[in-house]
Amino acid sequence: SRTIKSNVPVAPSRVGPASMPNYGALRNQAVSPLAGGGKTFAGQADDPFFADLRVFDLLYGGNLSERGQDTLAGYNVNSVALQIPKKDLALRGNSSRNPVIGVWSTTDRKGVQISDSRTRHDKWRQVSRLGNPLVNEVVVPLKYKDAFNTLNPDQDRTVKPVVDKVYDPILPKLIQKVYGIPAPATPRNDLAEIYLTGICKACGPIKADLNAHRLNKDASPRRIVPAEELRLNMGVPATANPQRYGVLAGDLAGFPNGRRLTDDVIDISLQAVEGAAQTGTLVPALADGDKVNANEVPFGSSFPYLALPHTKSVNSGPGGSETRQSSLKTPSAAGAGVLGSLMLGVGGWRLRRRNKTS
Repeated sequence: SRTIKSNVPVAPSRVGPASMPNYGALRNQAVSPLAGGGKTFAGQADDPFFADLRVFDLLYGGNLSERGQDTLAGYNVNSVALQIPKKDLALRGNSSRNPVIGVWSTTDRKGVQISDSRTRHDKWRQVSRLGNPLVNEVVVPLKYKDAFNTLNPDQDRTVKPVVDKVYDPILPKLIQKVYGIPAPATPRNDLAEIYLTGICKACGPIKADLNAHRLNKDASPRRIVPAEELRLNMGVPATANPQRYGVLAGDLAGFPNGRRLTDDVIDISLQAVEGAAQTGTLVPALADGDKVNANEVPFGSSFPYLALPHTKSVNSGPGGSETRQSSLKTPSAAGAGVLGSLMLGVGGWRLRRRNKTS
């Protein structure tokens, strides 16, 4: 790899209208152009993920009446957004012949080991990764989550219990037990397409050529292995009026073909594990999902697309006695895509271009 941009300015966090009366203009100064048409941004933004996180508890509790509150409304995140020309991502630089890419992000930190009263700081280690949103929460078994977070996607096939749970996931069985909605039959080859191989007619039961790597004309079949990645077919044109259910609603530019900021990944993922991608029909009993269908503020229409950060207090107590400022939180499920955003922790950072042929 090589560094293509360094010492890039990071937008300061938004303090308030008195100190920063035109924060939008201030934030735009952190948008930095790259040679060849790319752009970068690093700074604070509204948390773009929208969901009622209580749904994870309600799946166990059997009470779907408590839905509809955007748990993440009002919070901010430190964000990195990248706009990258297709030619810089496509195999052999040819996005017409090779439009499918796989995307994932990682978080590294230095480990600390203490022995014999001595502290040793180890090298940087990968402690988290993200490709498809919610895969760690929905698919990976609890005792393998830490191991999954340390791997690169090309190593996924070496952890058989994780791969097995893609074909035989826990969540549909739990939904059947709690709500009486029949779990789809196993093995779940449809989920293997979404999470491990990409979607194509020759790949499995989902009868569509969408975003499998084998659709790239110059790809070597011997080098394609099952791997959990967020896959995107860059040849699919953007949708003028995006549907929040993405591919499940016939909108092929949406998740799980990449992931737009407006895609309702909670509801899509829930429908996918219940077999909607295979049948082509939404499960009526879960059609309302978590009842949070959009972000609480609109996204922008130009790069970096993220909404401006909030300055008002959230989770205030009665009479304002327990106010606290909008906080910075780790974005647990922000995805990535061409002309989209990689939501990562922001500190000192360098952008590198990695030379790969696969």
